[in-house]
This record gives sequence, structure tokens and C-alpha cells, in this order.
Amino acid sequence: MSDTVDDLIPSVFARDCASRGVLTDVTGRWGTLALAALHEGSFRFNALRRKVDGVSEKMLAQTLQSLERDGLVRREVQATIPPRVEYSLTDLGQRVAAQLVNLIDLLEGEINTMRAAQEQYDQLR
Repeated sequence: MSDTVDDLIPSVFARDCASRGVLTDVTGRWGTLALAALHEGSFRFNALRRKVDGVSEKMLAQTLQSLERDGLVRREVQATIPPRVEYSLTDLGQRVAAQLVNLIDLLEGEINTMRAAQEQYDQLR
């Protein structure tokens, strides 16, 4: 294989691969929670902010912009007074969010196992 062909194969492990940046957007603290929340349906900005407890307005806005740029979130502005903005997932966003929701379900279902492991670890340190 030539170097040109190697450059075309996406690999999140490659420093300059675009997939690494998207992975960072998706798996960042607020990206994961925003995508999982939007998996439940469309939200207006403030309703989404209430759903994702603890996120600041600035961080949520930045997160949604990144996810929109990545093609995962759709921002729809409705021509009302005042303008109404609603966020939803694209088809790709739905697929990504479904995987995150599966991970979240696994983690929530195994939280007692993980707490026990944390306690055991902490006692040894």
C-alpha cells in the first residue's frame, strides 16, 4: 500500500484523523449527555439544559455547535416571535446516541458492582 492510501483509512488512533475529533465531541462530558437526552426526542435549548443537569448555558451551546458541525445534531429555527429553536438528532446522531444509551444502561445497571470495586480499590490504597 502506498502512503496516500494509508492516509485515507480512518483510524481514531491516528493523531490527525478526523474521527478522533468527533470521538472527543461525542464522548466529552456534555456531548454524551446531550446526545443521550436528544435520543428521547427534540428539545428546546432551555429544556435540554434542564435535562442535562449541571451544564452551563455556554458549555451546552458549544457542545451543540460541535455536534451540529459533526452532523449529529440538527438545529431548527422556527420563525416565531420570539424565534423558537429546537434541537434534534440526525439519522447518524440517532445511531450514535443509541450506542451511548446502551453504554449508559450498562453502567447504570452495574453501578453497585463498580461501587464495590471502587471501595475495594480505595481500601488497598
